[in-house]
Amino acid sequence: MLKKLLKDKSGNFGILAAVAIVPILGMAGMAIDFTRAMQLRSELQNAADAAVIGALSEKSAGMLEAINMSGDGVVKLSEKEGLNLFAAQLAHASGGDGEPEKKMGIAGEPEGADSDLDVNERNVTISVTKTGKDLRAELTYEIAIKTSLLHVIGKDSIKVSGKAVAVYQTQSFMDFYMLLDNTPSMGVGATPADVDKLIKATKNVKDPGSKNCAFACHIVSEKGVEDKTSNYFVARNVGATIRIDVVAKAVAALTEEATKTQSYSNQFRMAAYTFGETAMDVKLLKVADLSSNLSTVKNGTQNIKLMSIPFQGYNNDQQTSFDNVLTKISDEITAPGNGTSSASPEKIVYFVSDGVGDSYKPKGCTKRLTGSRCQEPIDLTYCTALKNRGIKIAVLYTTYLPLPNNDWYNSWIKPFQSEISTRMQSCASPGLFFEVSPTQGIEAAMKALFNKVVRSPRLQS
Repeated sequence: MLKKLLKDKSGNFGILAAVAIVPILGMAGMAIDFTRAMQLRSELQNAADAAVIGALSEKSAGMLEAINMSGDGVVKLSEKEGLNLFAAQLAHASGGDGEPEKKMGIAGEPEGADSDLDVNERNVTISVTKTGKDLRAELTYEIAIKTSLLHVIGKDSIKVSGKAVAVYQTQSFMDFYMLLDNTPSMGVGATPADVDKLIKATKNVKDPGSKNCAFACHIVSEKGVEDKTSNYFVARNVGATIRIDVVAKAVAALTEEATKTQSYSNQFRMAAYTFGETAMDVKLLKVADLSSNLSTVKNGTQNIKLMSIPFQGYNNDQQTSFDNVLTKISDEITAPGNGTSSASPEKIVYFVSDGVGDSYKPKGCTKRLTGSRCQEPIDLTYCTALKNRGIKIAVLYTTYLPLPNNDWYNSWIKPFQSEISTRMQSCASPGLFFEVSPTQGIEAAMKALFNKVVRSPRLQS
């Protein structure tokens, strides 16, 4: 009987099938469950990426909280927004009923009924911190999903985990101190065509010093009476545009550009200064107070006019002292901050000039003197002093036009003409120099330089 039983092979397939069914189901279950796990991980990672990016959105409540923080720390609103975004993204991706935060225990919500994700365990955390200008969001997730067939071999769940990180550098709060050269040399025609127009229009004037002149000298007597025959009015009569007019118009347009560019309320403040109203009282003249109300600053640009002189050759034409205005504007500027909040703005001198100094400077002139009169490209000593205080200098150099038919130009300016631009560039902070030639638009150039300033890379505090 025993021998017969051992020799009997009928029913072996059934036995073998019964023995093999468990590993077969395990292998099938592994393929199915791991495919589901990989699909879920992809959805989770997409949701995490969207959450950290969304938590640092410029227009979010958390961002507003961050920029108003006086120091570094945790941004609670951004953390809450990030968790809500993670839950919403995952609900959309998984085709759920829109409440995965309840089913997955996200954001501290109570755990509800099992969803189609069959979640056993969940752990989703996010941190958003501000350090200087950097906002860093990090979301981690670890979720155990129930298996379908693997549990037959004792595997009841598969853990899926990952992390998403986003770093955003907030835009700086900035104070701009517009320093606008309005000295007589800025009365030159704005373009070569305007220069030619002025020269032709002054061909027959009585004053020998004003004949064939490319400068629209604004003559106002010491008693305040304007000379209606001066080249300033000649320019007006013939429709010639002078450079200071273009600068004034460009500054007004720049306030509008700043208003459109700022991402936060009161992000930019501006003030405007010239070199003075009259040659008899040369000084740093404030035409618009520092204000975040840029419309007020724009209105102040109406006071930007060419400096007047009482007569040709007054005070030996010594009205352009870069040394003086750069020293005085430094006195106007409080200690610069790191730009992380409205209480700690960066400070920028936005300097617009043709780059030629002409002042009383018996000592220290970088070029040859005429008595005590110093005509020179800008002296970098005073630019360096500002930059050493942590103040940035943005320079818009309005190209000094050669005047080959002018004896004064040929004697005194032509010898250092090639140095004017390079000195102005050296005065500027790295990357914050822009030259605009007569054939280019000053308004467009001022906007371009402004955007270079607000988007330039910055060292971390």
